[in-house]
Amino acid sequence: MRITRLLSLVGIVSLVASAPVGAQQPVAPPPPQIPYGPPISLDVAKKVMAGAEAEAVKNKWNMVIAVLDSGGHLVMLERMDGTQLGSIEAAKDKAYSAVLYRRPTKVFQDLVGQGGPNLRLLRLSGASPLEGGIPILVDGKVVGAIGVSGAASEQDAQVAKAGVDALTK
Repeated sequence: MRITRLLSLVGIVSLVASAPVGAQQPVAPPPPQIPYGPPISLDVAKKVMAGAEAEAVKNKWNMVIAVLDSGGHLVMLERMDGTQLGSIEAAKDKAYSAVLYRRPTKVFQDLVGQGGPNLRLLRLSGASPLEGGIPILVDGKVVGAIGVSGAASEQDAQVAKAGVDALTK
């Protein structure tokens, strides 16, 4: 009887051990690393800010817009009239995440939204899982980042993108 139980237990362990592990979603590989460049200049930061502000004003969205340099230090911050105070830190956090990890914060938002093992990203220091932070590239190097907060995440990202796009106009 003991042998039967032992064989039965071995059979169960074998089944569990051979069960497919494919139920977990694989974590996306990191994108190629973009090098850091020199810190964004005030003139370039002003162009980014102007492009973002124009998009926010055009859509009548009250926003906070933050521009950080490649070291994660604040270069410019604008809080439009009527924007909630909580958006100040949210915008800076989004920009910091974008410069720290050299990718848009939408990457983190999408991965966390998939759940599963990606939820561990919530413990990644400095990673904002909220869309609206975008690295600023000059000559293929990260010179800073923009972070925007004040509306829905998609609208924040639209304003941030307009700021980055202002550099190519």
